[in-house]
Amino acid sequence: MKLDAGPHHGTGMEKIKMMQKGTAIVGFFLSFVAGMFLMYGVEKYNGGIKVGKDDSAVAAGDADHSDSPIKIGADDASWGNGDALVTIIEASDFECPFCSRVGGTLKQIKDTYGPEKVRIVWKHNPLPFHKNAGPAHTASQAAFAVGGSEAFWKFHDLAFANQKALTEENYKKWAKEIGLDAAKFEAALKDPKNAAKVQKDLAENKTIGITGTPAFRINGVVLSGAQPFERFKTAIDEQLKKADELVKAGTAKSQISLKLTKENFAAAPAAPEKAQAPAEDTATWRVPVLKDDPIKGNKDALVTIVEWSDFQCPFCSRVNPTMVKLFEKYGDDLRVVWKDNALPFHNEAKPAANIARLAYEKGGDKLFWKAHDLLFEKQKELGADTYAAIAKELGLPADAPKLAAANKYAEKIDASMELAGDLNARGTPHFFVNGRRLSGAQPFEKFDALVTEQLAAAKKLLATGVARDKVYDELMKTAKGPAAPEKKDVAEPTNDNPYKGNKNGKIVIQEFSDFECPYCSRVKPTLTQILAENSDVKVVWRHMPLPFHKNAKLASEAAHEAFIQKGNDVFWKFHDKLFENQKAMTREDLDKYAKEFGLDMTKFKKALDEGKHTKFVEADMEVASKAGVRGTPAFTVNGYFISGAQPITEFNKMIKLAKSSK
Repeated sequence: MKLDAGPHHGTGMEKIKMMQKGTAIVGFFLSFVAGMFLMYGVEKYNGGIKVGKDDSAVAAGDADHSDSPIKIGADDASWGNGDALVTIIEASDFECPFCSRVGGTLKQIKDTYGPEKVRIVWKHNPLPFHKNAGPAHTASQAAFAVGGSEAFWKFHDLAFANQKALTEENYKKWAKEIGLDAAKFEAALKDPKNAAKVQKDLAENKTIGITGTPAFRINGVVLSGAQPFERFKTAIDEQLKKADELVKAGTAKSQISLKLTKENFAAAPAAPEKAQAPAEDTATWRVPVLKDDPIKGNKDALVTIVEWSDFQCPFCSRVNPTMVKLFEKYGDDLRVVWKDNALPFHNEAKPAANIARLAYEKGGDKLFWKAHDLLFEKQKELGADTYAAIAKELGLPADAPKLAAANKYAEKIDASMELAGDLNARGTPHFFVNGRRLSGAQPFEKFDALVTEQLAAAKKLLATGVARDKVYDELMKTAKGPAAPEKKDVAEPTNDNPYKGNKNGKIVIQEFSDFECPYCSRVKPTLTQILAENSDVKVVWRHMPLPFHKNAKLASEAAHEAFIQKGNDVFWKFHDKLFENQKAMTREDLDKYAKEFGLDMTKFKKALDEGKHTKFVEADMEVASKAGVRGTPAFTVNGYFISGAQPITEFNKMIKLAKSSK
């Protein structure tokens, strides 16, 4: 999944082929997300899944699995060999936080057992209370329809890594990113058979007792929830022991998983599992209201809703009628405070936020909310022309579009986004009602219940003598603050580590990265911007090729040879070349790039042939391991830890902390 945030995860694949009775060739690819908030991993194995005459069943060898109590079809994404001894059915939901947590465990299973012993088959199970899950599952099936299992798992990784950004706009963006034909993907999105597949899975899941997520069937044995690896291992090892006995008894390998599934299912048919709804956050959070935050409603209102929003986010626009309805009901007892969270994948989010901030500067709260309404009304037309029209209507300066493009109010907007990160309010829209969290464009009833509850609590404070205009401040005195930033004790870099920026910079960013990790490649523009805006920053490269990325380690050794021969300048050029060509990093490709940059090819080939830099790369990996860095990309800013390809606001926050602690 990459999960997150957190360190990130991802996919890798090798096309796997087998044929069934001379009919079709079905290419499947493999991958899976490992970990929660952005650790990334990839695996490549050979294996095969054969498709029988009936699309409702997948056979290995000449086996017919159509009578299995757990159907496996040609339209199911899969990892591992069709004749693996253990089949794990995974029923999951892209919007379920528990589902994202199991990625690391499944990665560990793949590393431990490999595709000969274990096969993982995906089943869609979007839960009804996750409003974005159904469309996300349909889109993932559309990716499968266009690009097979390889495309599905890539899409799967992106969906889990961006659980708060499941939108059609992003589905199309991700499809392009993973190399699918845009027109074919869009057609597949509209093809009813892909939505029907999701509904088919939901219905079939219920027949085997699956209603909640994540849920697993290990050769038919029930395992519910995001359990630790040890729980999976116990079940898998038990099945492998039985499989060995069947092999010794002469049972064909292709029939073993099927036979055990039938036996296990008959012995203990599963009772329906309860859905794991996300645990409610009942804490009261300390959310500051600043003097330059736009406010709607009375400043001495008893209930304060702080809203983090994005003018380009379609979900944010949906909540505006709810706010109107709340004001109609609660009147002077309610106020709404605006905070910007211009998501990085919305190109017009920051320019639009700047237009709104300009309106606030020129006309205070009243003009801000007029700009707010106009920007949401024109959400699908955001751009320079729209900003010019809005500026004219509101009486703003004619150069408003230029000011927006120049990000005039960057400091205020970035500070708001940093605070969102501190409070784990990264997605939009996100609300705090007198400090109580409410995430997403929830229905009116959800807001109403929480506002009613908080209004009653506020009136109790009034009864103790607290003034109306001091109620919110009083609540914040005992509210929960954000966690302290994480630090890692990382060894100092040496002169042998490539760097860019200020050689003597007092702010040192150590970047732990992997040339085959797609999330690692995404952070380059962020680091470029950081160096352009900070003269006192030094960025140091640390090799961290993940063991399940087949080409990553040799690529690291090649890049280090480029550094040894021609220094920092050519290292970073080689670095860029590798990230631009992540699917072309074979030994032949590396030789080609070395020649392109004018390296001494005799020395280059000898260094790679003899593993001259293997120990150096492994030493960097050991530095990461000792510091507790597990996934890529990961960064330390004078020891302050950043996990994953985070937005620049997260880096700027750590840079400020590093400067203040010097």
